Amino acid sequence: MSDIRKAGWQPWSQHIGESISFPSASSQAIDAATQHLAAIVESSDDAILTKDLNSIIMSWNMAAERLFGYSAEEMIGKPVTLLIPEDRHDEEPVILERLRRGERIQHYETVRRRKDGSLIDISLSVSPLRDANGIVIGASKIARDITESKQAKERMSLLLREMNHRLKNLFTIASSIVSLSAREVNSAQDLALLVQDRLTALARAHALTLPAIDSDLPPGTVSFHELIRIILAPYDRAGKRLTISGPDTEVAGNAVTSLALILHELATNAAKYGALSTSSGMIDIRCSEDGEQVILIWNERGGPPVDQPADEGFGSLLGRIAAKGHLAGSIEREWQQDGLTVRLTAARSRLSPVNGSILPNRTE
Repeated sequence: MSDIRKAGWQPWSQHIGESISFPSASSQAIDAATQHLAAIVESSDDAILTKDLNSIIMSWNMAAERLFGYSAEEMIGKPVTLLIPEDRHDEEPVILERLRRGERIQHYETVRRRKDGSLIDISLSVSPLRDANGIVIGASKIARDITESKQAKERMSLLLREMNHRLKNLFTIASSIVSLSAREVNSAQDLALLVQDRLTALARAHALTLPAIDSDLPPGTVSFHELIRIILAPYDRAGKRLTISGPDTEVAGNAVTSLALILHELATNAAKYGALSTSSGMIDIRCSEDGEQVILIWNERGGPPVDQPADEGFGSLLGRIAAKGHLAGSIEREWQQDGLTVRLTAARSRLSPVNGSILPNRTE
């Protein structure tokens, strides 16, 4: 019986037997029903505990131990407020007041603290416990870990914001392509051909910012310089507005998508507000190495005066996440009167996990 008692069976079976009445049932049947209910509670994947109206814990199942890190011996007889973060202590009096009125609280999302001090998102259901006379004597609580579902919702929200951001940018850039192309041609037919050419290049560049959705394989391998040219091709059809210098690097796997996303965002902003929004603007890109870091310096010149935005835009946020989280690097911007300068760093091991090879130095 000692192992069962350690697992919390005895508190549950005793508590259930005291809290539930079985009219016209034999003591043997009552004992069997009590043990059956206790077994259900103990085998539940949800954390289940009971407390009295003073918030003292009376029972604690194994799932509660797995979720919160405390054993039944550690928690039975202790206040439930041990699990509640300081900034949420006002929740418990409200819960107790509703329980005294006989109310149930269903699927209440909140935060609780584990034994190790970490916080966990949970969905909490609270039901009043009554004695044989129908008087509320305490409460049963069912807690479910919703960390993964919360994270999934946050990822979905981020994806929806990114989709909205990209759609707006694509319409803006398409409009800019038409306007800039109109300055370079003399007929509607030439304009149609030029716009079609640039939109095709834009589609190629945009595709590189997306992971392959119809394949389990990651993006292939491309040189850093080639990736830059592909992203900027829609804005440099004549090959006169972009210079690239310094050592070239192989980029493979998911780093292709991350770098393409950052470069696409820089190119988009340059076309909307910076050097690529005018016919005479230029972009100079210099690549270099510093130990295990690969560095890219992006310089815009010949565009309109630029001012630092008051707030970080969503595109800048995505770029920062990609640089820090995916490339183990950083991205810094410096707004000057003659144009924007960006310094992007990335760990060479993240760019090409196989070998991180450096291609011959070249200037274009």
